[in-house]
Amino acid sequence: MYTCSMCREKFCDIGELDKAPNNCPSKDKEEIAKYKELYKQEENYNIAYNSAIVEAECYSRKTRIEETIEFARRCGYKNLGLAFCIGFSNEAKELSKVLKHNGFVVNSVACKNCSIPKEFIEIKEDEKLSPGSFEPMCNPIGQAHFLNKEKTDLNIVIGLCVGHDTLFLKYSNAPVTVLAVKDRVLAHNPLGALYLSGSYYKKKLYK
Repeated sequence: MYTCSMCREKFCDIGELDKAPNNCPSKDKEEIAKYKELYKQEENYNIAYNSAIVEAECYSRKTRIEETIEFARRCGYKNLGLAFCIGFSNEAKELSKVLKHNGFVVNSVACKNCSIPKEFIEIKEDEKLSPGSFEPMCNPIGQAHFLNKEKTDLNIVIGLCVGHDTLFLKYSNAPVTVLAVKDRVLAHNPLGALYLSGSYYKKKLYK
């Protein structure tokens, strides 16, 4: 079992692995050798190298949108895909304009593409957001399929629901980065619940 989240010292971050606990992933030399070989593969190297450069140049100085643009440019990506929640249509439209202005081709697919009724996945009437009305299911597999069809170089996720994002990541052929995650309660800042886990959200999170 790996327990990095509970490690206080983070010896991996200071290069003192001899002091690390026995279950530290950094002590598994055989596995590390395998991962290092993967970083030598052309696509992986391109992503890893340019991620590190963007981190150094943009950290605490540029917004995530600016970082995404810089990363895409450095990696040589031209054709970008947007997989967005239909509730983020305004944000997706504005991002499309920004990306196009910066020289990218943009393919965007909304979550409700194909308008498949929720009954297709056996959702009952009383399980809908609005019982008694037509509700299309979110179709993240379709989003991935259509962006794959357009041979996008990099796909950007904007506000897909928990689980729907999982399916999109599973079926996307292109590398994926996440610009925004959905949390209607906390203004799309899900970490807010953790920052309040010792006070306001304690009873909610530690039931």
